[in-house]
Amino acid sequence: MSDIVFTRTSGWIPNVIREDGGLKLTLGAGADANHEPRTFTFPISEAHLAVIREDLARHLLLWSAVLPLCDAAGTRGRLDEDAAAALLDPILLAAPADVDAFFQRVRWDRSRLIAHGADTRLLERGQVCAAMRAATETSNGKRAQEYDADRRRAERGAVLGPLDAAILRYTGQYLHGATVPGRIPDAVEPALLPEVVRVIATAEQACAGMRIGRDPRRGNRATDKRDWERMRTTVEAAVRRAHPELVDDAVRTVSFLMCSEAADRSRKTPMEDDEEAADHRTDSGGSASRTALSFTDDKGVEKKWLRDGPRGAAAEFWEFVGNRSASDNEVFTIEDEEMGEGIQLHFYADSAARITTLREGEGGADPEYRVEYSLVDGIGGYRNLVSVFVRGGCAALEQHGPWMSDVDEFERARRRRDAR
Repeated sequence: MSDIVFTRTSGWIPNVIREDGGLKLTLGAGADANHEPRTFTFPISEAHLAVIREDLARHLLLWSAVLPLCDAAGTRGRLDEDAAAALLDPILLAAPADVDAFFQRVRWDRSRLIAHGADTRLLERGQVCAAMRAATETSNGKRAQEYDADRRRAERGAVLGPLDAAILRYTGQYLHGATVPGRIPDAVEPALLPEVVRVIATAEQACAGMRIGRDPRRGNRATDKRDWERMRTTVEAAVRRAHPELVDDAVRTVSFLMCSEAADRSRKTPMEDDEEAADHRTDSGGSASRTALSFTDDKGVEKKWLRDGPRGAAAEFWEFVGNRSASDNEVFTIEDEEMGEGIQLHFYADSAARITTLREGEGGADPEYRVEYSLVDGIGGYRNLVSVFVRGGCAALEQHGPWMSDVDEFERARRRRDAR
């Protein structure tokens, strides 16, 4: 049975309880194997309680030094009570200069103190007692996160100016560079917002008309890495020319914003090849003559496309790829059974094969095929091959080679490309 003797407004700051007639400090820290919060306690004296009651700064300093011991206990270990007890007198009862010296020798949680209002410049000088003069019971976790983010930048030599910081806040990437960027004008000081908007306008003008296409080889929501890199390079070059005072972090967050927005627009657009879709509804041209196509993958799954359907063959095929493509499923085929021809795409090798039936099998004999191979340059190259085949068949692919019937010759060409 325990009774709370002293507690503060914030429920996370350690409480003092009386248990079995003795005083103990109790705090929640870490989590167990089931992700439930752990509670740790260790004995204190009446003298320690008196300081904890009257001196918020010393209370918070003790908490910051106990937390590393709780972390060391892990998910199931016991708190080292002797080590915890050894913190009490040097932190709660010693002179300020001695406390400062003690904190040079022990581990402590800096971010906890910063969240409760510690002066960061004094903390960095080792003056922990003076740094806590403005301490508050309420916590501001964002303040600690921003300090950690600035520290990480300083470690790699990046120093933000006011506009740099404002741009990072605008995109929501001040704390974490991996966060998907957005547009948060309210996060920027009103005086700096017009300058931020001008930088964003520079980026928008630079990538106007550019798009980031889909890459169904990596799933229905994947986008083309080359398109992304092309847009990133274009935007960063334009922003650096127009605003040379910006640091790399600010420039990168602007290009990340432009690319992320373009990729998001692409993901929300139905997978459709507008040019091919128009072709297959006309009365002339290669695709209009095709009544059906068969799509298959490396797992033997097949899907039929019929001319009178609502969507073009290329759009249907790439949706099939997006739904089925995986690390162990990287070969897809489009076949026109009526014409006796097809193309096979090898995503694992950035290559393709066009297959033409030379002679139908008769009397139990196997059909005879001509198989020719070609290297493919990224998802754009694959899209082009599919679109051309749908419109004009294998004959139309002739100019999109070179096509090699000799397997050894093809393998040599592939190795030369990969070596480059």
